[in-house]
Amino acid sequence: MSDREPREATGTAQPARSASAFPSTAQFEAFYKEFTPTLVGFLIRQGARLAIATEITQETMIKVFRKWEEIDNPQAWARRVASRELVRYLSRAEADLCEEVPEPSPLLSSPDAAAAWEQQQDLLRLLADLPPRQRQIMAWKYDGHSPSEIAEELGISSETVRASLLKARRVLAARLQQREEREDR
Repeated sequence: MSDREPREATGTAQPARSASAFPSTAQFEAFYKEFTPTLVGFLIRQGARLAIATEITQETMIKVFRKWEEIDNPQAWARRVASRELVRYLSRAEADLCEEVPEPSPLLSSPDAAAAWEQQQDLLRLLADLPPRQRQIMAWKYDGHSPSEIAEELGISSETVRASLLKARRVLAARLQQREEREDR
């Protein structure tokens, strides 16, 4: 089985695994401690509220643990799984997007300086106004992925990613310019 997608539950009860059937926890624990705040932030940049982002992150980490020995790139796999789950969540519910930066949480590292915090707050407000696909692609880009990597992870063409990035950047630039004009008055 590939690490592209988690296998969905079939509705049939699975036999309990013995303790020896679980992967070694030392590597997973290090991954969990290092990557959980990153994944929460990734989901928040896509528009999730902190509570939803942490819930999806926890569920994703359970899936990562269960497939730890099979996954080649756990960070990419976790982002892909969490991102898809957020899309499912948003399609099931009224869009409950984050309008303000949430209070600090152990799962979301706090900014080092007030200026960084303000920039993050501005970014979240700007991203919240983008369509979901553009917000998703911008979150991947913000996390340092190239358009071709994003395309592969989301199962879309590189041209679609580049077009979405271009549209999103144009919208963001126009909104920033409007804000600067209002401040200059």
